[in-house]
Amino acid sequence: MFTGIISGLGRITQSRALGSEAEHGRQLTIEAPPGYLDDVQLGDSIAINGACMTVTALDAAAPRFTIDISAESLAKTAGLAEPGPVNLEKAMRANDRLGGHLVSGHVDGIGSVTQFAPVGESWELRIRTPAELARFIAYKGSITVNGVSLTVNRVIDVPDGCELSINLIPHTLEHTTLGELAAGRRVNLEIDLIARYVERMLTAPKA
Repeated sequence: MFTGIISGLGRITQSRALGSEAEHGRQLTIEAPPGYLDDVQLGDSIAINGACMTVTALDAAAPRFTIDISAESLAKTAGLAEPGPVNLEKAMRANDRLGGHLVSGHVDGIGSVTQFAPVGESWELRIRTPAELARFIAYKGSITVNGVSLTVNRVIDVPDGCELSINLIPHTLEHTTLGELAAGRRVNLEIDLIARYVERMLTAPKA
């Protein structure tokens, strides 16, 4: 489990095929901030742009680590196939503060940025979501964008999904990769965990 509070900015420096076929997936090498890996061990979970991954190799002194990502995970996420900056969050401990909201690290779908523009001292981020996720997104509800826990300020339903609006303060832009977004960019989305259970309770057949 995670909280959606980014604990470090990393960078994918290498993406290597794990086999000759597309279904073999890739191995990613990721640079981390100095000291970030001091308490990390092999097999630990780290969310990369909101996707929970397992550390398969580790060099804390470098500092860098590797993960193996399946072809299916690559097909269902954005920003993990090629070198570039990524948001990092280590799995939460049982005694950690829940600064954001409960995040599983399982990407539910890929959204598309429709607008990213300054509004006063902040920035407005608008994202078009897939139709299958629209019913889970609510005004003042929580959503995870590339691993960042955010609050939805507005929801507009459209025929093929919905467009949500989020206000980003300067602190968020400085400490995550969201400041590099632009219209047309794809982002990883995870809906609020509680919304999953509410839908199941409402749609499951009665006993």
